[in-house]
Amino acid sequence: MFKSRPKGKIAWYEAEDIKVRIHYLMDKINLSFDKSNIYVRRSVNANTRAYARIWGLGRVWQEAMNLKPSYLIEVISEKFDNLPQNKKDEILLHELAHIPMNFSGSLMPHKHKGPGNFHDKLRGMITAYKRGK
Repeated sequence: MFKSRPKGKIAWYEAEDIKVRIHYLMDKINLSFDKSNIYVRRSVNANTRAYARIWGLGRVWQEAMNLKPSYLIEVISEKFDNLPQNKKDEILLHELAHIPMNFSGSLMPHKHKGPGNFHDKLRGMITAYKRGK
């Protein structure tokens, strides 16, 4: 989709198509996060094994800059763009599952224990997604 840049030079681009899809998925599974504070970028030449990743704006940054809690979902162009739509949706749901229900700017780790743990939350989101197909 995008031309590669020289090795070691990561580049980020607007990803309006992914933003629209994330909003669609949130509506489909009745996820009531603040859509205006979820940002999306597509990266090229990211040196990662991931297909996508999420970045949270931690509380210290929020307070220092007088900003609301926010999240940025990054899709890795070389790995994400050629996947079938259902796989892309599952990856985007996975990233959304990292957002805690209080939308604080922090991230829920994979190893989160107890009620509402990450994997239970993700399974519930994917079940709701598939049920709505």
